Amino acid sequence: MDELRIERRDLTAPDAQRLIDALNAELSARYPEEGANHFRLEPDEVAPGRGAFLVAYRADEAVACGAVRLLTDGEAEVKRMYVLEGARGFGFGRRMVEALEAEARRLGATRLVLETGVRQPEALGLYASAGFERIELYGEYVGSELSVCMAKEL
Repeated sequence: MDELRIERRDLTAPDAQRLIDALNAELSARYPEEGANHFRLEPDEVAPGRGAFLVAYRADEAVACGAVRLLTDGEAEVKRMYVLEGARGFGFGRRMVEALEAEARRLGATRLVLETGVRQPEALGLYASAGFERIELYGEYVGSELSVCMAKEL
């Protein structure tokens, strides 16, 4: 596997924003329906003690990102997980999931939840292989025909 380092970054940092912009563009292409995408994540939600936003670097290139935020007692949520298209297939997504799980544990979470989409087979496969199982839709995703929610006990 290529060398990868994962670092905590501010959600508004240039590297973070480039990855988020790429993620948003890909999601908009996969889900062109009005109101299909849920892009909301605020910097305070990933502030120390409440969550984390991580960026993965191969050499000096930002190639992946992901966030974790606390929801309720014992539960945290994965958000904005993404690997650049040219960096896929090297195990970077798996490494990011592991880093987000570690951050969730540091925050005191015992369960990690997430939402992904029905048109993202790569994400569905990655999360399933990492031990996540499908659950009922929660929060803002209730009623969405395009969402798949998953959870993993930590």
